[in-house]
Parts: sequence; C-alpha cells; structure tokens
Amino acid sequence: MELALAWRLFKRELFQGQLVLIILAITLAVLSVSGLARVSERLQVAINGQASKFIAADRTINSPVEIDTAIIVAANDLGIQHVKNLQFNSMVFAGDKLQLVTVKAVEADYPLKGDIELITGKTQGLPALGELWYETRLGGILGYPPSLELGNKAFVLSEEISRLPDAGFNPFASSPVVLMRMEDVAATGVIQPGSRVTYLYQFTGDAQALEKFEALAKPLLNTSQRWVDVQSGDSPIASAVKRAERFLLLASLLGIALACAAIGIAAQRYCQRHYDVVAMLKTFGASSRQIRWLFGAHLLLVTLVGVVLGILGGFVLDYGISQMLPVEIAAYSPPYTRPVILGLATGLISAFMFSAYPLMRLLAIPPLRVLQKQLEGLQFGMWLHLLLSLTAMAVLGYLYSQSLTLTLTVVAAVLLLGVLLSVLGFIMIGAGHRVGMRTTNPLQLALAGLRRRARQNAVQLVGFSSALVLLLVILALRQDLLNEWQKQLPENAPNYFLVNIAPDESQPLSSFLQQRAVESTDIYPVVRGRLTHINDEVLISNAQKKAGETGRVGISRELNLTWRNTMPPNNELLEGHFNQKSNEVSVESGVAERLGVGIGDKLTYNIDNQPLTVTVASIRAVHWETLQPNFFMIFTEQALQPFAYTSMMSFHLDSSQQQVVLDLIQQFPTISIIDVGAMVEQLRQIVDQVSLSLTLVLVLVLLASALVLIAQTEAGMATRQSELAVLRTFGASGWLLKLATGFEFALLGGIAGVLAVIVAEFTLYLLKTQVFELQVFMHWPWWGIAPLAGASIVAVLGMWRCRQLLNKSCRELLQPA
Repeated sequence: MELALAWRLFKRELFQGQLVLIILAITLAVLSVSGLARVSERLQVAINGQASKFIAADRTINSPVEIDTAIIVAANDLGIQHVKNLQFNSMVFAGDKLQLVTVKAVEADYPLKGDIELITGKTQGLPALGELWYETRLGGILGYPPSLELGNKAFVLSEEISRLPDAGFNPFASSPVVLMRMEDVAATGVIQPGSRVTYLYQFTGDAQALEKFEALAKPLLNTSQRWVDVQSGDSPIASAVKRAERFLLLASLLGIALACAAIGIAAQRYCQRHYDVVAMLKTFGASSRQIRWLFGAHLLLVTLVGVVLGILGGFVLDYGISQMLPVEIAAYSPPYTRPVILGLATGLISAFMFSAYPLMRLLAIPPLRVLQKQLEGLQFGMWLHLLLSLTAMAVLGYLYSQSLTLTLTVVAAVLLLGVLLSVLGFIMIGAGHRVGMRTTNPLQLALAGLRRRARQNAVQLVGFSSALVLLLVILALRQDLLNEWQKQLPENAPNYFLVNIAPDESQPLSSFLQQRAVESTDIYPVVRGRLTHINDEVLISNAQKKAGETGRVGISRELNLTWRNTMPPNNELLEGHFNQKSNEVSVESGVAERLGVGIGDKLTYNIDNQPLTVTVASIRAVHWETLQPNFFMIFTEQALQPFAYTSMMSFHLDSSQQQVVLDLIQQFPTISIIDVGAMVEQLRQIVDQVSLSLTLVLVLVLLASALVLIAQTEAGMATRQSELAVLRTFGASGWLLKLATGFEFALLGGIAGVLAVIVAEFTLYLLKTQVFELQVFMHWPWWGIAPLAGASIVAVLGMWRCRQLLNKSCRELLQPA
C-alpha cells in the first residue's frame, strides 16, 4: 500500500512541477559525473594513444636477454600484436672511413604505432633485405657512400632517416642509427655469445587486453628487464600526459563534489516541502513505519528518474562533444560500463547519504505543526549530516579517481569551506541583526533578510561557494599547465643538437652560427665519470647488492658531467648555494634522494682513471621534460677542466634555413648533428590536444556550476514568496523590494566569492605541491575579481529567478506556491 501511495504522490507532484528541482538536481549530478567521466576517459585514451607513438607501441619490454616465452604466449592468447627488435652497437666501414653506429634490427610489423619519417616523407615500409636505412648525420660523416660494410656483410644505403617513432630524446647518444631487417642480422656475424644486445619487445592492443597482459607479464620480468609505457618517463611527453590525466581525474572528482552539493540542496528542499504533509499524515493516524516507507519509496522513485535522465544526458553530452573533437581523438571510444556504473552509484549513494539527515528531520515533524507552522521537529544531529556527506563524497571520489591524494585534497577543501562558513559566513550574515525590519533603505532590508534566513543562507553559501571554488581551481590549473607546456615548447625551441664538439671547435662553431644569424644555447662541456665513493664509503652496484655483498648502492654506470658557474635554465635551487668554490658540486634532487646525500657530503668520482673528490654545495630541481641539456651533477670549471672533454649545444632553425645544416656538416664533419624537429612538432601536436581537452573540461565544469547556482537559487523561492507577501502587505514598494532582493543576492555572492578565493588558494597549494608539481603562487587579482564576479553572477541569477515574484501583486503572493 505504501508503494502505491508513493507512486500516486510521485505522479501528482511530477505533474504539478514540484519535483522539477529535485529531479533536475539529481539529473545534473549524474549527468556531470557520467558525462565528465565519459568525456575525460575518451580524452585520456586519445592522449595516451597519440603519445604511444613516441615509443612506437602501447607497451615495451627492454631486456638484455630474450624474455620468457610465457609472455609471448599470453600476448597471443589476449590478441595483442607484438614485434621483437634488436639494438646493438657496431662499427661500419665505407672505404677507408669507419664509424660507430647504433644498429636497430626490426621485424616486419615495426612500427606498431607511428611512422618512420624519411627525408622524402613518412612511410610504413622497411628496408629490403641487404639494405640499410641510415640517419642523416651518418651520411655526412662518411661522405654519403652508396654502400658500407657491417660485420661480414655489405649493405646498400638506400634511404635517409629523418626520425624513428621510438627514437626518444637523448642528445648524449652520439652514435648515428641505422635500420635493418631482422633477417639480415645473422649474416653480419656481429652477434656472438656474450655480445651486448638490447631486446625490444613492443606490444599493442585494446586497453582491457593490455591491462590483463600487464598483470600477467610484469611478474615474469626479472630485475634487468624494464616495462615501458608512455608514462614511464622514457617518453618526452610522459610528464605532460601524467599531468593531463591528473587534471582530467581532478575535474571529474570536482564534478562529483558538485553533484553532491546539488543533491544535498535538492534533498533539503524536498524534505522542507513535505513538512506539512507529514504533520497531516500523523494527524490522520499514519504510523512512523508507514511514513518511512512512503517517503523512502517516493525518494527512490525520484532518484531513479534522475539517474536515468542523467545517464542519458551524459551520453548525449559525450556524443555532442565528440562531434567537436578532432577526428584522431573522436575515433577513440572507451567502454560505456564505467561511466554508467559511476553515474548510477553517484545518484544512489549521494541521494541516500545527503538526504539521510533531512529525511530524519522530516520524519520527526510533530503533528502539532498542523497548528504551529514554525515547528520543525528534530533540531540536533547536524554532525551526523556532515559525517554522512563527507563520507559519501570521499567514497565516490576514491572509487572514481583511485587516488587517495586527490580525494583527501577535495575533502580537505570541503572541510575548510565548512569552517569558514561557520566562522565568517554567520558573522557577516549576523551583521544584519541590528538593522531590524526597517524598509526605508534597500541595503538595510537586504541585511535584515540575510539575518532572518541565516540558516538557509548558510546552505546557499555552500552551493555558491562550491561552484566558484570549482571554477577557480579548474581555471587556475588549466592555465598553469598550459603555461608550463608553453615554456617547455616555445616557438623557438631548439630543433637541432650538436654533440662531440672538440674544444678547439667551440670558437669557430660559434662564429659560424653568428655569421648566419642562428641563435644558439650555451655550450655545455661533457665529461664522462663514475661515482665511486660517498663520504669515503665504497659504492656497490645493484647486481652486487643482489648477489649478497654489503655496502651502499651507487649508480651502476658512467655519468655525463658538466661545469657551469651559473645556474642553468630550467633548474631551481632547493638547498645550499650554487658552485662558488673549486671543489663544489650541485646535485639533482632525485639523485640526491636516491643516493641519500645532502649538503656537505663528499663525493668521489673516477674520471680518466683519476680520482676527483668534491663537496655537495647545492641540491637542484631539474625540469627533465624540457628539450634542453640537463645533468645530474654540475661542477665548477676548475674541477673538470683538467680532464678530456667534448661539448654540446643546441639551436633553432626555420625550415627555410636547411642549407645551414648542410654547410655545418661540410665545415665540421666530426660534429654529430641530432635533428629533433620532427619530435618537437609531434610534441606540439600532443600538447595542442591536451590543451583542447583541458578547455573542454573547463567548459563542462562551467556549465555544471551554473546549473548548481540556478538550483541553489531556486531552493529558497517558497520562503521568499511568503516574506515578499508580508512586506507588500506593510506597504513596501516594488522598486524597494527589487533593490533589496538584488542587494541580498549580491551580498551572498560577494561573501561566496571571498570564501571561494580562500578555499581555492588552499586547494591549489595542496594540488600543486602534492599532485601536479607546479610552482605555488598567490592569485592576488582573484581577491578583487572573485567577490565582484560572485556578487554579479548570483545577483543576476537571483533577480532572474525572482522576477515573477517581484512583479506579483500582494494578493497573488498570498496564494500558496
């Protein structure tokens, strides 16, 4: 019977329009979450798909030996395409000239992602048997011979390589690359037992199959084998992809917070509308159990309708946005399952958790309210409401993001907003207490209205402030991320690197570039050395550690060392002072943490079989994602100049200046030239797609925030109608009521703006330091713009919603809403 009565109540209120706000709020909540989830997942998949071209596959395994055959079997069983490539160093001979090269031997399906870029354009083809494709600088070094010898076999040099998709960015890799077919390796006789060879196994497939494959393959890898994807740091776009994914996760997480705010508003409004109904039912003898069933079923019906409409709206939103996306992004289509489940969970969990306390108050309404309208029943338990609300937000946030840091940051921001509301909000609203009900001044009347509706206004401030906080946080992070990427890839970013510059070539090379008006970066000397001791303690390798030897683990390879007397660009001093004495060194923060060294520690290196001991004078943060030479260790000139060294530098050339490269090769044949122009252009394309993604997410959050503001403004209309009727009865004029209403909403918006700036600055500090690794700074313009914008937006929305009430006569206002 209760269910039938709930259905009748639902249909009656639906046709009368009383459920519009509630269903709209739940629909908005589910639409925001499912729509943002679907769009952000599409963008995430697309960004990763585009970025995977940097490693020529979705996943790669690097190994010094052939991998376990069980991994290949697992890939075949899951329908994952794969290729095996070899990489090794060898000497090539052309007449009386010889050169060390990096040989890349590939199977027929290489590359799985991306294209090989030749001088003549992109291709999916490979060298024929008996042919080599060669990097441009090898031709310059050897004089462009028609053929060369590699091991026991002669090869025809057929095509010039501009760039391989998985070439990466390593200006220290001075050996030119040659590409050959895997079938030709045996004929060279170069690979012998004990030869140093890198096996590169590349895999590509759909996301779900790759997840299963990763779970199966990773446990089968040993310590010398590495699992690589676009986020592993090997890709130059890794940092941008990671930050973009975190941003999309954060945007959807804030969408969940927005959803919770909307449903909380709707639940409170729903219960307030039914205070009189519960009092009447109790008066007519309805039991508490019957009333619980009635309103529980009614709320469930309302929630289900909102959830269904929200999920459908999320699909429409995703379809509409996909039509505006570039074809290469719109082509990616992640599964629908997760957005649907997330939308359903958001609607049901939020509706229950956020309506629990308002529903308790509703069920506690005494029958005496039929005679005394001011009675509201339950007046305690707000702590339970806050606990349930925060729990719901945290659970939904973690289920979506799987990031405890992001979830706790949002919860911390909500808690701070609550504290500020309890302190600042009520103080400012309570300032109208001394004004009373005088109606001669619109501002005084607005302040009096704020005081009378202190509790309701506090709830409205939650909605207004939450929407503004979301806008400020998303807007600031988007701009900071775009600025960071623009710094990494400015219009004149270096697209050529010169390495192996001999000391006597530095000055002639600088003069060569100056004569042709080519602007270059600083010249960085490069010395090879191995770290052997820390504070006189001998260092051991990871392999020695695993073999049971005791000692401090160091870096198991030679390092590229340089000297500078000033801090290099894209470096930030964290501790100490930059090299002032001849025996000082500056250490990159990640290496310092891994080695456990700090200011004042003694480091000993072996350089050219000679020891060099220096003192750690500073710790630096290095932006590795920039296309600039970066070093773990930077010494003073006096420390390293006695050792043999070569130098490196970079410069930017427009496409119309290619003759400069040819002249440089002819005049400086021993200098190696690395062309990274194609990679820079591909990086820019990825960053452009990421920028578009951030902009679309910002637009979605703007729309969702606007709807929350409208829903929040709608929530207080019934009370406002009663008050306007009283004021009209006592002779208040129309212009006075319009001005007072405008001032009241403007004051609420201004207070919300102040609260939003405080919470946004706090939230951005946590996000930048704990999640995005961005520079922290205060947004001083916000302190003026946000309150003014909040006052303007809320005033316009409030006046727009109240326009009909303000134009009604006293008799019309006295009629029930």
